[in-house]
Amino acid sequence: MILEPRKREQIMPLPVALISTMSKDGVRNIAPWSNITPILRPYEEIVLASWIKRDTLINIRQTGEFVINIPPANLADAVMVCSKNYSPEVDEFLKAGLTPFPSKQIKVPGIEGCLAWAECKLVEEILREKYSLVIGQVVHLEVNASFFNEDGDMDFERARPLSVMLGNEQMWFTRPVFTGRKADYAEMFDK
Repeated sequence: MILEPRKREQIMPLPVALISTMSKDGVRNIAPWSNITPILRPYEEIVLASWIKRDTLINIRQTGEFVINIPPANLADAVMVCSKNYSPEVDEFLKAGLTPFPSKQIKVPGIEGCLAWAECKLVEEILREKYSLVIGQVVHLEVNASFFNEDGDMDFERARPLSVMLGNEQMWFTRPVFTGRKADYAEMFDK
């Protein structure tokens, strides 16, 4: 079977993050995001891709701040509430019944009940015709200690971080499970 190249998201499991932002007038916004990734391991930056006309992008441009919240699987319904196209004056924390989690380095709150919170400041925006790449620096990273060991490794079987598989007409919420194979980083290097 051959798929059109634009359907590439149908072949990759994607993480689900909730990006919380605040307008310059203080209206809180939450949007689900899957087009997000850390930029190379030793750096403190992330990149997210955004359509040009999104309240989240406007808020990031205006305030320079956002929080990447990592939701557990039991927040899938709240993710769908936050995915709706509300007007910019709507407080999406209230719409989704989510509680703010106080940030430590920025004004924008995170979301209570998430597994982790990455407080970010805008570093650069790379503007394209129909989308934008937003590079943010993580200025504070906090995790829910109930799901992490002392080295900062997530117990993903207990934490159940939310992911998604996209289809032609629908999406399936998923979560990672252990395959039974564990590998040390040293295995990647020739001896």
